Amino acid sequence: MSLLERLYVRPMIVTRFAPSPTGHLHLGHAYAAQFAHDLAKQSGGRFLLRMEDIDVTRAKAEFEDSIREDLAWLGLHWDGPIFRQSTRFDVYRRALDRLESEDLLYPCFCTRSDIAGEIARAVEAPHGPEGPLYPGTCRMLSAAERKARVEFGLPYALRLNAEAAAKRVARLTFREDGAGPHGEHGDIAVNPLLFGDVVLARKDTPASYHLAVVIDDAFQDVSHVTRGNDLFAATHIQRVLQTLLDLPAPSYAHHKLILDANGRKFSKRDQSVTLRALREAGKLPSDIFALLGK
Repeated sequence: MSLLERLYVRPMIVTRFAPSPTGHLHLGHAYAAQFAHDLAKQSGGRFLLRMEDIDVTRAKAEFEDSIREDLAWLGLHWDGPIFRQSTRFDVYRRALDRLESEDLLYPCFCTRSDIAGEIARAVEAPHGPEGPLYPGTCRMLSAAERKARVEFGLPYALRLNAEAAAKRVARLTFREDGAGPHGEHGDIAVNPLLFGDVVLARKDTPASYHLAVVIDDAFQDVSHVTRGNDLFAATHIQRVLQTLLDLPAPSYAHHKLILDANGRKFSKRDQSVTLRALREAGKLPSDIFALLGK
């Protein structure tokens, strides 16, 4: 039974394509956008477009324009207005305040070099999907020490206390309707400690990707989160945040990654494979879909 057939009997499917307007779309984006578009449209559902523009220093209007032009050129039409995360900072702040009031967040004053030094000195540093985990240095500070450092003006990030969060959420699963990097499908057990004490906000970034995405998926009634298998592991921490914030859990449909000739993911830095460059070189949408194996 196909993915679409498995999902067709469920309530309306709502998917979203959520690029960051920090560069032009490439072939990998085209695959992800069409995957989300087709899953929604072929079942009579809705396909939404979200700009994940939290990084206001890198997000540019010219890239948002380019994204809209590329999707229209491909024939991928979204429903409703474009949703922008840059208008939602107050919402993310309220979520952080709630987690902080429940002793699930703490300020971390460590620099990257501080963290690297702690990890280097550790006999055995635990690892997560993105490398060595934060060793929890600032988690050990007393309330008085934290207060003094904040009042002194030291910059800090806000980290989730993963151990406290794990105790709060107990056993969790998420529903995988696609296929994970190793063929994972069905109900997947969540490991709330997988990413350790993950950063949820910094001074220059009001909310992390993990926090913003779960809040906005819930607000937009997204029923199925579709994305590449490189984000499969992120589902673990996101299900934890959904539970802590009393947000509904969507289903997930992860898909293959589109790789270059060297087996690497496409990058916005590689201008030769941007949709704009391919379009200007005379390629047609049908050519793009052929390249993607569609």
